[in-house]
This record gives sequence, structure tokens and C-alpha cells, in this order.
Amino acid sequence: MQQRGRLEEDDDDLEEEHVTKIYYCSRTHSQLSQFVREVQKSPFGKDTRLVSLGSRQNLCVNEEVRRLGALPLINDRCMEMQKNKHEKKSDEESEGKKRRASRTVCPFYSYEQMQFLRDEVLVEVKDIEQLVALGRETKACPYYGSRYAIPAAQLVVLPYQMLLHEPTRSAAGIKLKDQVVIIDEAHNLIDTITCIHSVEVSGAQLCCAHSQLSQYMERYRKRLKAKNLMYIKQILYLLERFVAMLGGNVNQNPSCQAVSQTGTVLKSINDFLFQSQIDNINLFKVQRYCEKSLISRKLFGFVERYGGPGTAVKTNKENQKLAGLQNFLLTLQQGSDKEGAPQIPPVEAENDQLRTASPLMQIEGFLSALTNANQDGRVILSRQGTVGQSSLKFLLLNPAVHFAKVVEECRAVIIAGGTMQPVADFREQLLSCAGMDPARVVEFSCGHVIPPENILPIILCSGPSNQQLEFTYQTRDLPQMMDETGRILCNLCNVVPGGVVCFFPSYEYEKQVYAHWEKTGLLTRLATKKKIFQEPKKANQVEQVLVEYAKCIKRCSQAGGQMTGALLLSVVGGKMSEGINFSDDLGRCVIMVGMPYPNIKSPELQEKMTWLDKTMPRAAGEAPSRVLIENLCMKAVNQSIGRAIRHQKDFASILLLDHRYTRPAIFNKLPQWIRDRTQVKPAFGSAFAELRKFHRGKSDAL
Repeated sequence: MQQRGRLEEDDDDLEEEHVTKIYYCSRTHSQLSQFVREVQKSPFGKDTRLVSLGSRQNLCVNEEVRRLGALPLINDRCMEMQKNKHEKKSDEESEGKKRRASRTVCPFYSYEQMQFLRDEVLVEVKDIEQLVALGRETKACPYYGSRYAIPAAQLVVLPYQMLLHEPTRSAAGIKLKDQVVIIDEAHNLIDTITCIHSVEVSGAQLCCAHSQLSQYMERYRKRLKAKNLMYIKQILYLLERFVAMLGGNVNQNPSCQAVSQTGTVLKSINDFLFQSQIDNINLFKVQRYCEKSLISRKLFGFVERYGGPGTAVKTNKENQKLAGLQNFLLTLQQGSDKEGAPQIPPVEAENDQLRTASPLMQIEGFLSALTNANQDGRVILSRQGTVGQSSLKFLLLNPAVHFAKVVEECRAVIIAGGTMQPVADFREQLLSCAGMDPARVVEFSCGHVIPPENILPIILCSGPSNQQLEFTYQTRDLPQMMDETGRILCNLCNVVPGGVVCFFPSYEYEKQVYAHWEKTGLLTRLATKKKIFQEPKKANQVEQVLVEYAKCIKRCSQAGGQMTGALLLSVVGGKMSEGINFSDDLGRCVIMVGMPYPNIKSPELQEKMTWLDKTMPRAAGEAPSRVLIENLCMKAVNQSIGRAIRHQKDFASILLLDHRYTRPAIFNKLPQWIRDRTQVKPAFGSAFAELRKFHRGKSDAL
């Protein structure tokens, strides 16, 4: 068995040939499960060798580890258990029985069982849920077992992150050479690559890592080789300099150190390296040392040591496990108290959350980000109240550098999605920047499955009292604009059956409008026709709101009283503007209030705009930064209005409230199947007549 364990670590000895395969990736696990179910139903289902990959959060079957909840904690615990498994018995004996409790190994991480699971996976197509059930049944780890199945699989189904992030890709054993990659739901691809490779570390994490690493060094100083000691000292120096850049001292409690100059500063990578005086350190070598030595995984059990009552944690061995548990319970308790009890400083809770996970892992990600080329990224220093709350963030400006590796290795890459318009930024920011030959790029777009008479898109330029509709930052807060929006909704709710979904540009604006309608009594008028629901800010409450919304619509359609359905006030880019289907009666009319332009004052966006203007050619006389803003806005619009039409017999009206949608540059960015049917209505009367005729005709047909 020990022989096997050694082989397991040394992948080169077990190199299995990769057959030609398709890697299919999408954004969420539910989208992947949907795809796997379609494969199971298809005529190819019986003969296809398919494997689903996922995160430990979705695939772990060890209840003790699953219970930790947060992904960093699950990852850390899993790695710690493997380390325990691979450590020599003699080491365990010399430690004595004191540490036995924290030396647990995972019962599911068994080579024989995982090989058995691999064979089962390849025999019959299974989605994530079935894979987890099989893992429990066979006492084998689905997370690692599924990886063993990659070489022989013909179709590998995986989330975006695993494919687009090179370290994750190689850790999972994914080889793209001469394979086919399909990236589905790719409307957010540029943002996704940017997010995956942008890393943020807080002052609290930096101080905690410094404390843990210096204790590790003190304890093992005599046993460490000179070279390793040198690298550890270099990492400690880096951490010290990073905290100094935030205006703090690494040896003091970060939540007790106030920051003198608050605010946000952007720097180029080189400027950041020079100003923090670390330009003489070879970050590539430090990165390689971290990868080879797995230093971040050796810091479990070393606890912060600052003065002050808030963070004094006993470090003797019997209390170690208890301390970890107490910290975790404290995190949970503070997480739930945070809103109701402002007396607990949020930093405290944040520290406890981080204390249980290994902060050095996150910092390794930041160090590796600093090895990007100077022009491809920026470092954002965000100095808030205390050092613990302040942070360093690496922002990737050029996603093409990371996507280029995928494009170069693969035989073919298919970027697909339901609402990909506008397509130009994929072509320019991803493909041509990645050095892609334009002749290799083929664009294919098809119409929608629904008959054209099943949608009625209208751009409305003014409301019932002839108020021009223009929801700019300057005008949207005016009482007359909010009143006019309310009057439009009241009129629509009289003629639209079932569910009406109304999208606002932000949570803040939706709240403001709701409060205004409450004050003017308009909400009460609306509520006589439709029950009103608001999109919750917390992700875990979304399901509940949707269930209630759907129940209400069903109840109203059966009862046939004065109440005709429900009105859902949602937010563009929120939880309900993506991946949720408002099919049939759930969304008979979608209303878009104003244009959801991104926050142009955000330092990240400003930097991206400056970078685009410097590196991209002007398109049709428009500055690339202007095009970016319009594209971000219209992608969000297309994503949101596409929620209502979900199958061939579905029908819905779509109302865009803002005269600016009639501008050619904006109008042409709507998907063609919507654009071809869109009517521009300068006045409300004719728009209302069209809507009434459309919905009456459809109701009679039903």
C-alpha cells in the first residue's frame, strides 16, 4: 500500500495516455448537471465515456470536512489529511499521542477504492449528484477519483475555473494539447478570466501569515536547509513590506492599527515592486519554492500571536483543536450577529474566519500575479480604517495573456452562449490580443426557436404624462421620473397576465424607488393587481422568494379574482438576471428601467478604460473605452431580457424604458431576434394599445 501511495504522488510513473476528448465547461454546477442529463438522454449516452469534475465543496463525501462549509477551509482540511496520510509512521510515533486527534486521515482517500470509482464513472454517464452518491456507496473520494478518469474519458465536463486557470488545470491533470474545448454560457468570459486571475489579500491575512511563518521558522530553524531558510526569510520580508505599503507594522495586531491616509491608490506592477523595495527578489523562484515545498500547508496549527485580548489564543497542543473549533463557532456566531450587533468589530470576525484557513495560500496567488508583465495588470492599494481591513489587490487588465495558452494548445475552441451580443469584444480583447489569426475565427449566429409573433419588444421614449424617459445618474432620482415609472407599471399590470419582472440598474435605486412609491401610495395601487416581491440581496434567500413568486402566480391564475399575478422587482447583474428561467406565466412581461451602465467612478473600471484606449484601435470613430461601457451595459440588458423566453411556445413582451435605446450604436447591440421585432414608441398611448392587443391575443389563443 505504501508503494502505491508513493506511485500516486509520482504521476510520471503512472503516465496514462490521454485519448482525444472534448472539454465542455460552463459557469455553474447546475448548468453542467443540465448538460450531463441531456447527454444521458441522447442516443450517444450509452457509448460515451464522460466524467464530471467539480470543486471539493461539491464533491467531498467526508461529512466532517463538508461541515466546514467555506471552500478555503474544506481545501485546507483535505490537504492536511493527505499530508497526514503521506507522512512517515515514525514521525507520528515520535510526536506521541498528544497530536493524534489532529492527525486524522481521510477514510475515502484510498487508491483501490478510487480506481474502482474511476472504472464505474467511465462505464456509465453520471452527473455530480450521482458521482457523489457513488462515492459514498463505494467509500471512495469522488474529487480525486474523477480525476483518475480524465485520460480515458471522451467528454470531460467541468466548471470554468478549472479550465481557465493554469495551476488548477495542471493540478487536475487536464491536458489541452490537440483537444477540443467548448466554453458555454460564455457571455461573461472576459470578466471570468479577469476575476480568476485577480487576487486580493487583506492586511489581516498578511499579518497572520507572517506570524505563522515566523513561528514555523523558529521551531524548525535547526532542521531547515540553508536554502529553504533563505526562501522563508524572503517570504517574511515580502509580507513585512506589503503590510508597510498599507501603512502598518507586521508585528502588531492588524485590527488595532489605524491607517493614517485612507483611500485607494493604483500602481503599475513595477512601481509597486520598487516602492515596496522588493524589486531585488526573484518572485519566480519564491513561487517555485512555495509550489515545491507546499509551505502554506505546513502552517496549520501555528496561531497568530499579537498582544491584546481580542486575539490571544492558547497555543498548547491540547487546546489547539479546541481553539480551531471555537474560532470556527465564533465565526458562525459573528457571521449571524454581524447585522444585528454592531458592537462586534467586523475585523474581528474576519480575522477569525481567516485564522482557520491558511492565509499564505491566498498570498501565494498574489505573488504569482505580480509575475505578470508590467503592462498587463495593476496593483490596487486600498487603505481602510485599520490595517486589518485594508487590502492589496492585483487587477488583471489583459485577459488574453491567460486565454492565449488555451487557444494555442487546443485543436479547436468553441465559445458559445445564448446572449453573446455584442461579439466584438471577444474578437478584439481575447482572440486578436492572444495573437489569433483572424482567418481562424469563424462566427456563427442563429435565430431563436420561437416564432417572431411570440415577442413584442418596445422601446418607450416617454411615459403616460409625456415625461421623457431618460434615467441618467442626474435625472433618475427626480420624483417625477420615479412617479412616471410607477404609472407605467400600474398601467401594464392592468393588461399583462401572470408575472411581470422589472429590472432596475442597481439595488440602491430599486430601494429608493420602492420607498418613494410607498410614500406616494402608488405601491398600494400596484398591489391591488399584482403581489409585489423584491429580489433579496442574500443569495440563500433567492430560492425562497422565487418559490413564493411562482406559487402566487399559480394561485391567481386558478382563482381568477382581481389579483392577476405578481410583480418581481429585480436588479440587473443580481441573482435573478442570470441563470434563472422566468418561463411561461413566470415572466409574461420584462421591463428594463433605464440603462444599467457600470459605475464609471470605480478605479478598476477607469484603469481598464485607460488601458483599452492605449492598446486597442478605435472602432468606427468610437474610443475603445466608450465601446467597453456600452458593451457592458448591453450585455447586462440582453442577459436580463433573455430570461423571459425559455422554450418554443413561450411568449412575452419586453419593454425598454429609456429613449437612449433608440441610438443606433445601442440599438444594434440588441440580439438580432429581438432587434428585428422591436417597435420604437415615442408616446405611451400607442405602446399601451400594442401591449393590450398582444396579451389579449395570446390569452385568447391559450
